[in-house]
Amino acid sequence: MTENGAAGGMDSVGSVETLFDIIEHVHQAGGVTVSEAAAELDYAKSTVHRHLATLEQRGYVVNDDGYYVGLRFLELGEDARNRRRGYQLAKEKVEELASETEERAQFLVEEHGEAVYIHRALGSRAVRTDPGIGKRIPLHATASGKAMLAAMPSEKVSRIIEQTEFAEVTAETVTDAEELRNELDEIRERGYAFNREENLDGLHAVGVPVKNPDGGVIGGLSVSGPSHRFTGERFEDELPTLLLGTANELELNIAHS
Repeated sequence: MTENGAAGGMDSVGSVETLFDIIEHVHQAGGVTVSEAAAELDYAKSTVHRHLATLEQRGYVVNDDGYYVGLRFLELGEDARNRRRGYQLAKEKVEELASETEERAQFLVEEHGEAVYIHRALGSRAVRTDPGIGKRIPLHATASGKAMLAAMPSEKVSRIIEQTEFAEVTAETVTDAEELRNELDEIRERGYAFNREENLDGLHAVGVPVKNPDGGVIGGLSVSGPSHRFTGERFEDELPTLLLGTANELELNIAHS
């Protein structure tokens, strides 16, 4: 057992780590009882109950025949999503892309070496395959992620690559650091990135970076759809041109907001 429930038996850092283990487990499991969480996490029931009771008191979980994530996190999430003006301005452009292409459009940002979904919109023909707002995904497995990486300073790219496990999300995912570096060189030269079933079988995407006036990367815009529709001139030319133009408009809006 990794932690006991004895009074004074936990240091403050260990207690915080335990708290976040429990929060993440409640989220990932879609709701748990004290017994389920204790068994899965290998913590004492008293420890789990104490943390869940505190979280419920503060509004971060609700007890409804089991503990579930509370709406208090929604307030925090919205604050995180709106902390930069560029994040707010991206929402309109994502909606425009979805409407014009009739596909799925999204805006992602890099945080702790991963890509995080900030905004998404669905066009009339869009497939509902996205993992949802706030979800994280490896940068090297997405068009937006690779586009962001290609636009970052080399020192930051090296740090991220060194920390990347290169998990094989699909059979097409890049799983080699040198192969990724070579692809980033190509993306840097042309200005946009492709995702050919590297994140989900049957799904293609095109992504471009979005930058601050000083050249720093804010995030990445992308459009994705079924591989049978994302092919030929549309995939190789029309969508990249549209995305580059939209990113430019967004960058101008950010610069003058």
